[in-house]
Amino acid sequence: MSEPGSAITTGRAPARLPAPALWAGLLRALGAGLEDPAGALVRARLDLPLWAPVALGAGIGAWFAAPIDPPAGVIWGLGALAVVALLIWARGAEPLRFPAALLALLAAGVLLAEARAGAVAAPVLPFRYDGPVEGRVLAVDRSSRDRIRLTLDAVQLTDIDPDRSPAMVRVTLRPETAALPEPGERVMLTANLQPPAPPVEPGAWDFRRTAWFEGLGAVGFARGPVLRVAPPDPHDRALAGHRLRMRLSAAMQARMPGQAGAVAAALMTGDRSGISEATNAVMRAANLYHIISISGLHMGMLAGFVFAALRYGLAAVGPFALIWPVKKIAALVALVASTVYLWLAGAEVATTRAWLMTAVMLLAVLLDRRAISLRTVALAALVLLVLEPESLTEPGFQMSFAATVALVLAFGPWARIAPLLPWLVRPVAMLVLTSLVAGTATAPIAALHFGRVAEYGLLANLLAVPVMGTLVMPAGVIAALLAPLGLAAPALWVMEQGTRWMIFVAERVAALDGAVIAVPAPPAAVLPLLALGALVAVLARGLPRVAGLSAMAVAAGLWGTAVRPALLIAPEGALVGLATAEGRALSKPGAAFVAESWLKADGDESTPEAAAARPGFTGPRGARVGTWNGRAVVHLSGTGALAALSAACHGDALVILAASAPDPAPAGCEIWDRDRLRAGGVAFAVDGRQIGPGQGARRWTGGPRRQ
Repeated sequence: MSEPGSAITTGRAPARLPAPALWAGLLRALGAGLEDPAGALVRARLDLPLWAPVALGAGIGAWFAAPIDPPAGVIWGLGALAVVALLIWARGAEPLRFPAALLALLAAGVLLAEARAGAVAAPVLPFRYDGPVEGRVLAVDRSSRDRIRLTLDAVQLTDIDPDRSPAMVRVTLRPETAALPEPGERVMLTANLQPPAPPVEPGAWDFRRTAWFEGLGAVGFARGPVLRVAPPDPHDRALAGHRLRMRLSAAMQARMPGQAGAVAAALMTGDRSGISEATNAVMRAANLYHIISISGLHMGMLAGFVFAALRYGLAAVGPFALIWPVKKIAALVALVASTVYLWLAGAEVATTRAWLMTAVMLLAVLLDRRAISLRTVALAALVLLVLEPESLTEPGFQMSFAATVALVLAFGPWARIAPLLPWLVRPVAMLVLTSLVAGTATAPIAALHFGRVAEYGLLANLLAVPVMGTLVMPAGVIAALLAPLGLAAPALWVMEQGTRWMIFVAERVAALDGAVIAVPAPPAAVLPLLALGALVAVLARGLPRVAGLSAMAVAAGLWGTAVRPALLIAPEGALVGLATAEGRALSKPGAAFVAESWLKADGDESTPEAAAARPGFTGPRGARVGTWNGRAVVHLSGTGALAALSAACHGDALVILAASAPDPAPAGCEIWDRDRLRAGGVAFAVDGRQIGPGQGARRWTGGPRRQ
């Protein structure tokens, strides 16, 4: 036995603490800049181009997150703040310039969003309308219910002043509609229209906001056939690309029947109206839906194929390659090809974003700059945020830039590792790496917005994306070049086989057990914390980087501990949902969109019909009764709702009335009628507390404007 305090010999080297130099290096990394804060701020000015879209986006995000439209005094104050901050940035002391620039960009983000919301303002239908609708066909697409829809502009409604008529309406057609009108044609139909729907619960996606920035003033469904009133104006150049798109799509689908042709047409023209909801569903389950929505992947593949084919083709000429800058010529032609693709596919938000990112990278080649860098990505984000601030709130914007930033960060390590790999292994390793990196970066955003994680998405992308890049897109480009000569058939055949393979992969992967994992909706703070934390972790140094990682950890913790509402009431009292031990019980089948949205937010993969069959409500269809927080919850709907109100109003019951309550209303209960619920869905916690009042008076809510 050893004496106290004596050393014990075990035959092993004694454990040692990390060397002081290691601790010192760690402390220096964490405290980078703290020993000289002023110098750190001066050096940070070099990174201002990287921080600019972050600060601008933070201001835009703050404007969208506000519960009400900012008062005029706040707008003027922010304008003054931006001017002062710009002056400090231009002429102030060096250490103050970087913070002043960020402050100016933050204020500019709020002002940009405010200006954009005013610039796109258009009349919104304030009531339900049932009658004749006349307008010009602006777009043809397919709804999530597998129904063809027409978007009309230059709208005329009977007995409604033209100045108060919506600028655009979207009408879902009857299933038996045969021949579809062309974009630019003027049509007439009888339709039931209503204002864009409010959110199904507080914090949920607000279609009214999306419709506001699209200029969409009403949505509805047709009650009769579509009558053609006038052909397209031959001098109308605005829709010439759209008409050509639909004709090319129809021609491609005639040569490639079935869903393979519909997917091929979507890839090359952007027309997704031929793709069935069944195909969309398996594509989503396999995490391949991005393939049928023109994005940076498509634009990059098309531009990359044109760039590589022309560059190496010119280089093979010999003397020509020594005289002319073939790389820049190839970049210029690829830019032109991308622009034509944008015109053909239509300048929608996703397509415009893809073109911007591709154009910035090609311009970098023309200007002898690095085509793939964080600065080019930041420039593309900055341009898009200035042109369309609302794109910040869209999943496509968030996922595109998350994937691109992650791939740029992975490019450096890959460049060091790639030369060490055998040349046969290198392409496969690069494909695995890019799919893994992009999938990891976008998975949290996809789960947050869509409530699902595609478990085998990496496998599906490894099997499908290479075929798209090496066969489908090149064959599409070659077919487009050979079509005027009538020689496109072989290229179209290759394209058809490629799209058949992609659909086959999607179907097989989607059929695997556990292919889709449902994820509950997170609290509203999760996405901002996650995004800002990730950006700070990437761009900052020292303790700020640790703060960014900590913010991401907090976001994950908030998401993991989120509790869904115990009671949900749909807009206008259309549906009621109670949380039970078996999952959310619905008061009745119907209101499919609301029911599916609630179940998806719960992380519940059940159908609305199955949820309506769960124990929780009893009684006839028009007077369903449940229990919540010790109170009776009565859902009255249908033609007999008002007649049953008096009998339901007793014992402090909570009555949800899918009609307008009489004045005066019966006593003895709390009534939530259609008028009270018109602004959106309502949620309550287990303890009876109302969760979030929802959004207040914003332009798209129809509330009072700011003073």
